[in-house]
Amino acid sequence: MELKQIESFVRVAELGSFTKAAQALNIPQPLLSRHVRQLEVELHQNLLIRNGRGVTVTEAGLVMLEHGRGILHQVAVAQEELGSVRGALAGRVSIGLPPSLSKLVTVPLTLAFRAAFPHAQLSLTEGFSVLMMESLRAGRLDMAVLYNPQPSPDLEMRVLHEDTLVLIAGKKSPPTSGNTPLKAVVQMADVAKLALIAPSRPNAFRLLIDTEMMRLNCKPNIVLEIDGLNAILELVKESLGYALLPAYTLSNFAKPEDFATHRVEKPKLISQLMLVWSARRPMTATHKASMQLTHDVVSQALLAIS
Repeated sequence: MELKQIESFVRVAELGSFTKAAQALNIPQPLLSRHVRQLEVELHQNLLIRNGRGVTVTEAGLVMLEHGRGILHQVAVAQEELGSVRGALAGRVSIGLPPSLSKLVTVPLTLAFRAAFPHAQLSLTEGFSVLMMESLRAGRLDMAVLYNPQPSPDLEMRVLHEDTLVLIAGKKSPPTSGNTPLKAVVQMADVAKLALIAPSRPNAFRLLIDTEMMRLNCKPNIVLEIDGLNAILELVKESLGYALLPAYTLSNFAKPEDFATHRVEKPKLISQLMLVWSARRPMTATHKASMQLTHDVVSQALLAIS
């Protein structure tokens, strides 16, 4: 079993196409096909099913894909560690960011990374918590910034920031039932009576809202499910409902004054923002330094708007 065979198989499996994998690896397609076939012969297993639309990974292929990613990651770690012996932090670092935070920290994180690690490569991915947890376990991400991740023996976690969700209303929003304007502080039981626009499950904010409502024997009145925080706020701005989100999400708007925020009590909706990485994969010196850099940049960005 050779590294080139493993790398060829992993790229084909990930891209679902021999043509795309050959382009990505910059090698002739016949050579790529030979690498994959040699691997299958050595393992006495069919790893891929070829069809007219591309390839499908077999059950054995899924097992090999997981191991293959790990092997390639270990090789990259070794190369980076040897590079660090020469005094330069190098290699590739992949970081996942939640959509609510991505716009706020992408630019400062990229600038800080380039300044601190000129010989390293940064890959930023935006996604929801469930998908990023899978990517961490599969080795596609080195670390991720996640809201309220579930504890897991194969993941390490470090608290970056705690946020309290607020009730966000459009300035044009009409008074609530009985023509009573919303107070500066509202209770969760009263929030349950409002028309809410929220992300669909398993979004971390939605799970937090549902859990806290359930403890009060209430059910949120979700009138619209929108998987995009900016889209949610656009609808709130047009007075089509209310949102429960961190106050900093308003920084994505040119005119945050178009909104009003109300503190939520009994209970407060406290969301933990955490830096998460795999407990089963070794961290290079570059990864460790990048973790501290990410912690600092995220913390400073959130502190600046709090």
